Amino acid sequence: MPPPSTASASRSSRIAPHSHIKGLGLTPEGDAILDSGGFIGQKEAREACGVVVDLVKSRKFSGRALLLVGAPGTGKTALALAISQELGAKVPFCPMVGSEVYSTEVKKTEVLAESFRRAIGLRIKETKEVYEGEVTELTPSEAENPLSGYGKTVSHVIVGLKTVKGTKQLRLDPSIYEAILKEKIVVGDVVYIEANTGAVKRVGRSDAYASSYDLESETYVPLPKGDVHKRKELVQDVTLGDLDAANARPQGGQDIMSVMGSLVKSGRTEVTEKLRREVNKVVQGYVDQGVAEVVPGVVFIDEVHMLDIECFTYLNALLESPMAPTVIFATNRGNSLVRGTTDIVAPHGVPVDLLDRCLIVKTDTYTTEQVAKVVQVRANVEGLKLGPGVLDRLASEGERSSLRYALQLLTPASILATIAGRSQIELEDINEMGELFLDAKSSAAAIGEGGAYNGQLI
Repeated sequence: MPPPSTASASRSSRIAPHSHIKGLGLTPEGDAILDSGGFIGQKEAREACGVVVDLVKSRKFSGRALLLVGAPGTGKTALALAISQELGAKVPFCPMVGSEVYSTEVKKTEVLAESFRRAIGLRIKETKEVYEGEVTELTPSEAENPLSGYGKTVSHVIVGLKTVKGTKQLRLDPSIYEAILKEKIVVGDVVYIEANTGAVKRVGRSDAYASSYDLESETYVPLPKGDVHKRKELVQDVTLGDLDAANARPQGGQDIMSVMGSLVKSGRTEVTEKLRREVNKVVQGYVDQGVAEVVPGVVFIDEVHMLDIECFTYLNALLESPMAPTVIFATNRGNSLVRGTTDIVAPHGVPVDLLDRCLIVKTDTYTTEQVAKVVQVRANVEGLKLGPGVLDRLASEGERSSLRYALQLLTPASILATIAGRSQIELEDINEMGELFLDAKSSAAAIGEGGAYNGQLI
């Protein structure tokens, strides 16, 4: 796999830890391709996540939970990100970390409820009657102002619209003329007028007026096809969290006290359960009419062992609610104390009653060969060249300490190589990295029984 070109490497502003993950890397039958989608190994885990993706797409996994367990650095977060990419942009994916619930502004349960609501999408389908075309005429008709004998007022406006198929002349209300003035529409612009609301939108300038300038501030668009008067199917995607937030924030008046009050008020508004029930009732009405459909998404809670017993109890209730998304947990704990208790030790730090609701997927530790492949993939993504023997050395470092430590040595070693005037990382750069930086196991081994670090108290 050759490294990317310098141009493509310079275009990406920042290479994130999971930039190389492009999907689960499965065949259409659901079998894991050996090394695909940025993944190395993890065959069973990827195939299990592929089944979950199919269940989420068919909306048969709502209100259920998936638990990803495994040692640190085995790809649990990468699997969750791959699931989000497989689901696509139309399915809401709401990631969070277990410690996010401990906010000073709102309750723990409110943070969880808000995440769950943001992971439930609502696809609203609406058919609108619109007038669309290039403006060929814009003539306001004035009349005497009945309130004053001196001034005149606009009684109506005549607008001519042209499409590829024909032309039409419209007689519009004065309020629509005000919207036209606000949008700065002139003859030759392509516009879009909603028949029901009178909303006016300027799409751009007709390409018939396009000039041969190298740089132009104007956007040119082609002449619309079809008739001037047409029906358009519009689809809008929102989440229940958006609807909650819009209704929870009351619109104040225009006086100075209202403006000052909105500035002083806290950034986050807690949504009451009563308001959520009202939003659910309205949404259910839209669904029953066939205007909208609910799209259950995914909540991903990383480091789930950081939640306490109150949050776990509330999660049980949220999973049983009528509008519940799919929930994915991830943890690297074995048997550990459930946070918020003094005597409950549970597998993965999750109470047994919640654990019983989960499908559990285990991630495997990497072999030396797999560590070498992961390091090579990351080197390609970061545009780094590795000299002879470097890959084997980094693979052995990854097996001895951790995969993350081996990956973290790549960029500093490339900086040393650049300073030395080399275009690729050599073994001497990795050796110098070992002298400059310690891995977690070496640092822990240097701490004595009394808490001294290499014989010196900290």
